[in-house]
Amino acid sequence: MTVLEQPGAYAPAPPPSWRPRTDAAPLLPDAEPYRVLGTRGTRTAQDGAPGPDAGLLRRLYAAVVHGRRFNEQATALTRQGRLAVYPSSRGQEACQVAAALALGERDWLFPSYRDTLAAVARGLDPVEVLSLLRGDWHHGYDSPGTRVAPLCTPLATQLPHAVGLAHAARLKGDEVAALALVGDGGTSEGDFHEALNFAAVWQTPAVFLVQNNGFAISVPLAKQTAAPSLAHKAVGYGIPGRLVDGNDAVAVHEVLCEALDRARAGGGPTLVEAVTYRLEAHTNADDATRYRTDQEVEVWREHDPVTLLERELRDRGLLDEATVREAEEAAERQAAELRERMHQDPPLDPAELFAHVYAQPTRQLRDQADQLRAELEAEQRSAAAAQSAGSTTAGEETR
Repeated sequence: MTVLEQPGAYAPAPPPSWRPRTDAAPLLPDAEPYRVLGTRGTRTAQDGAPGPDAGLLRRLYAAVVHGRRFNEQATALTRQGRLAVYPSSRGQEACQVAAALALGERDWLFPSYRDTLAAVARGLDPVEVLSLLRGDWHHGYDSPGTRVAPLCTPLATQLPHAVGLAHAARLKGDEVAALALVGDGGTSEGDFHEALNFAAVWQTPAVFLVQNNGFAISVPLAKQTAAPSLAHKAVGYGIPGRLVDGNDAVAVHEVLCEALDRARAGGGPTLVEAVTYRLEAHTNADDATRYRTDQEVEVWREHDPVTLLERELRDRGLLDEATVREAEEAAERQAAELRERMHQDPPLDPAELFAHVYAQPTRQLRDQADQLRAELEAEQRSAAAAQSAGSTTAGEETR
């Protein structure tokens, strides 16, 4: 898997400052996904091994319950025409929630277009998070203030951005890590290679989480790569690769926390592959039945992240019907608030088309703004004249 340095072999210039890594073992991921909860091949509550923290389990459970309801409500809003498109993360809630909860206060999140739930779990206003998918201007929230980059629609272009920010933070001496999320389809992009290569060479405090949900829209993973796993790609860059059960929220959280701690401590980047599955179509514009069977989906429903976590909490005596009801009612209240706010048409100012395009507007931009302003004023005068004429006519008819 790894080319090792041979004694007496030609050493590329400039030695001795450059040395290839000779110990391959830390780079190789486990043959099976790393698991924590009571799924196949894991530590369980009954085997005497130390289990996950009870408080963490409860936080993760509340977050995945909210995430499931958030996905349902956002999908419904799309059908009602309140969102132009929605890429659901139903079935991937464990990845999204664990990523958000693993981040430190000063860390940065670099999401893709499917990672709306991760941004919400990070603490952002759901309406602002959905603004991009609603068709509002820009992306809806304050990235520097929230330390969440804009939702990225082009595949994998957020990864080099994460590397650049993490590298700059390290140069400034800030103890900041960047967590970049990407799908399995994004690993086929050149930006993925460039980001991981730069991150490895510069030893930037960046962590890459690949949510392998089986398909790049309709293209299965087997037609994207011949690697044993996407985590194995880390070997080629000289960085650690971890393979984790993406539907096991605690396992994802644990692996990401270790990788982020390592990054902040100067240990460099890590590539984490989370094996998961999207239970719904790529977006509301996609017909998933054209490339996968209902039977396949049903198999993955049996490994549902919400069900797994609920079962684990019940086995550990950390969950009762009252707690379940409380989590579901809280999620329903948040969904109702989202629904109410999204059904309110936002105030739109056409002049915002020209805001934040350039620090100093160009002459062409100023001319276009003036032209739009003149047209709007003409429309207002025409509407006022029509209203005045209508009032006069109505007055004459009453006499």
